[in-house]
Amino acid sequence: MGKIRLNENVEVVRTVREGLAARGGYCPCRTEIREEYKCMCQEFKDQIADPEFEGYCHCMLYYKEK
Repeated sequence: MGKIRLNENVEVVRTVREGLAARGGYCPCRTEIREEYKCMCQEFKDQIADPEFEGYCHCMLYYKEK
């Protein structure tokens, strides 16, 4: 599995973390509160399980490198 890191843009990280805090840990980029949207969301967990995937999670808080 590749390295997972925070987005290098500190403003994005700050904004997303504020949104997570306001929504009880659920992705601030989603309109629904669902268990699979709890950070780190299921979508990104599935993506990082793929050794060929490289990119950001849905809200761009995390980045997975190959």
